[in-house]
Amino acid sequence: MALIVALSLGEAAAQTQRPAANAPKPTTEPGEPPPPPYEPQLLSLAEVMGSLAYLRTLCAGKEAEDWRARMTALIDAEGRTPQRRERLTSAYNRGFRAYSATHRTCTDGSQEASARLASEGERLARLLAGRYGG
Repeated sequence: MALIVALSLGEAAAQTQRPAANAPKPTTEPGEPPPPPYEPQLLSLAEVMGSLAYLRTLCAGKEAEDWRARMTALIDAEGRTPQRRERLTSAYNRGFRAYSATHRTCTDGSQEASARLASEGERLARLLAGRYGG
């Protein structure tokens, strides 16, 4: 969980809200160890990171290129099984696709969504680090 603090979504000032409640419940395959208790929040964070990767690139944000590297670091730290890496990657891609379907150019709405997402990501990162270590 120390990685979560490091990831704290870099730019706390870029705030946003994401419908994290819509994130799918983690499921495990037979023989796979049970997910950690923070799995739902971690998947929500991965989805937020994917959304920010798209929106910050769309709007030429100064840290646009950092989101993919941050997600790679998260997968390296938390992807203990192929199934878990797949769930994290899928969450990231789901967030990326959600905004690419509706935001084709950088608008005030895109920038507002990006700010709300960053805020939600920061909240999730703080919750994870505070509750589960860091």
